[in-house]
Amino acid sequence: MTKRKRQQGYYTKRMKAVQEGSTEEVLLADVRSLREQYRKSRAPASSLINREEVSNDDSEAHSDLPERFSKVEVKISTLSSIGDGLGLSPASNHVYVVPFTLPGDVVKAKVITHFANEHYTLTDFISVLKPSSQRNDSLVKCPYFAKCSGCQFQMLSYEDQLAHKKSILEKAYRNFSNLAPNLIPVIGDTIGSPLQYGYRTKLTPHFDGPPGSNSRKARKDSSERPGFDTVPPIGFMVKGTRKTIDIEDCPIATDAIRDGLRKERKRVADELSKYKRGATLLLRETTTRNPIQQPSPGVEAVNASANGTANSTSESKISNPQPLMPTLDNAPTTLSSPSHTEIKTYITDQNALSTEY
Repeated sequence: MTKRKRQQGYYTKRMKAVQEGSTEEVLLADVRSLREQYRKSRAPASSLINREEVSNDDSEAHSDLPERFSKVEVKISTLSSIGDGLGLSPASNHVYVVPFTLPGDVVKAKVITHFANEHYTLTDFISVLKPSSQRNDSLVKCPYFAKCSGCQFQMLSYEDQLAHKKSILEKAYRNFSNLAPNLIPVIGDTIGSPLQYGYRTKLTPHFDGPPGSNSRKARKDSSERPGFDTVPPIGFMVKGTRKTIDIEDCPIATDAIRDGLRKERKRVADELSKYKRGATLLLRETTTRNPIQQPSPGVEAVNASANGTANSTSESKISNPQPLMPTLDNAPTTLSSPSHTEIKTYITDQNALSTEY
């Protein structure tokens, strides 16, 4: 590629050697599968396209790639195993990788990086022009969805999410097991969770250091590190970037973790002068289970015999059980059962022991 073309935005990147088991290897297998389907769809009924024709088509496709940061319209054909939608370019068998999309969506996307030799392009999702029949945006409960890299399928029904997880396993066996088709095991249906939100018991939000904190001078002499002027964004990565998006709340987390996120964000703001570099915050749920003291049957019988009725104080204690230890300040959730109470709180020490039931 000439310097002039590079300056005009025709940016392509040569992929490094793909590591076994990496996200890139999984994506590349899905890209090749979609391109193979494209080739077969173009082949005459009696024969497949010969290799020379395919090679010529590929060369033409490389020259027709849109400029970097230009906008393209893409119809999504399938979901990849990494969760991004895959769509073919209108005039070639080149594949666009578009996050936050579903099969059947027609979307507008921004071109980011071409991997011309591997025949695919990474893009940023901009908007839906024509929604898929599978898309239901009313299911989305997070204002950061389609920006934050934490979730991909909030617009997809839970039944379809489970079906997609099953397909990921089927493709993994087909693409990487090296087993003959007749030896690949049948994959059962994915077992669903009773919760689609409020289930995650661990979050690790982070924030970056102040500008200049990672300079050569600052790394050499810690006293040269600048401090923060304002509270930095505290949250997770923007999809496809190294930029942190500020996340005030996360609806997939449990109540205890959401409470912890609010309090840890405030703590960082209050103690900002102590930080000279970025940090990762650990929020892990832990549960304290306390048995409820039950009256001895013999004691209850004696009390009933002496007083003519069961002891009212004992009945009151049983019907309104109290935990044997006080509720912690950071524990918003207390669950009760006939035999015990559970106090759910969170820990921030990576060396601390957490308990889940």
